[in-house]
Amino acid sequence: MKVADFHCDALSKMRIHPEMDFTADDRLDVSAKRMVQGNVKLQCFAIFLSKQLGTPNMGHILDQIDVYNARVVPNGIYPIRYAEELEQWEQEGKQGGLLALEGADGLEGNLHYLQVCFELGVRLLGITWNHANWAADGILEQRNGGFTLKGVQLVELSHQLEMILDVSHLSQKGFWELVELSEAARRPFIASHSNAYAVCDHVRNLHDEQIQAIIRMNGRIGVTFVPWFVQKGGTPSSRHLLPHIEHICALGGEHHIMFGSDFDGIEEHLSDLDHCGRYLDWAEMLLKHYPERLVRGWLYDNAVRFLRTWLPKTSKRFN
Repeated sequence: MKVADFHCDALSKMRIHPEMDFTADDRLDVSAKRMVQGNVKLQCFAIFLSKQLGTPNMGHILDQIDVYNARVVPNGIYPIRYAEELEQWEQEGKQGGLLALEGADGLEGNLHYLQVCFELGVRLLGITWNHANWAADGILEQRNGGFTLKGVQLVELSHQLEMILDVSHLSQKGFWELVELSEAARRPFIASHSNAYAVCDHVRNLHDEQIQAIIRMNGRIGVTFVPWFVQKGGTPSSRHLLPHIEHICALGGEHHIMFGSDFDGIEEHLSDLDHCGRYLDWAEMLLKHYPERLVRGWLYDNAVRFLRTWLPKTSKRFN
């Protein structure tokens, strides 16, 4: 069973703790060693600008891109930027990495910086973290605002660049505005690490109407392992993820589910799923309840099929 995971915060943790070694540091939920243990063939590495770094700026983004290039890629991680590289990576059977930007705050309202990030390999953009920024409101903003004018321009440029947009953390109003903009551009988006609100009513989880919109657009939903997004109270384990999966499937999303663990972005974990080396145990548990074709889809195929379609192509980019 191969695994694709669409969200971890290892870069931010390694930026704050320069002594951490991606090779096999046990303080990292995602390391080269643990990716091998869990057969994680594709990992999306988020650039998350922690409050510990101060006011978000482009320099902080560049710092984490440097962490990726200098401390992650040399440990056998094949950097994937274009559809052709995805195809080559699959043929070679290597472990691969994707770069994502979690929140546009560090772009400082400068659309040229988005172009720079694209040229440096960033392929996914989460518009906000939890709070408002210059582009849009996050999910914790009580006013529930949508996009600013410059935020709309950010979306339009992202579509032109063929950057994949991510609605995890985006406000409800922003979500529906992005649906309109994305449907007009005929480009779906993802929710990289969100669960079903109907199962666990955390504000970060997706309402049924949102899940159905993502399914209608043929986007993807990364079921996440954040304990408080899985269940309120108690000590949840991986089996408590099953109602989220079943609910999304009941809405028609069996081919739209993937996983976005949020490893290294959380200090508490599901009791039996605390780092990416546990993924094969998770796969075994899923196989006890669901057909193999669905499990393979959720673990890997659905995510990679999406990337085959929506990553930019070098032939279009450079010809």
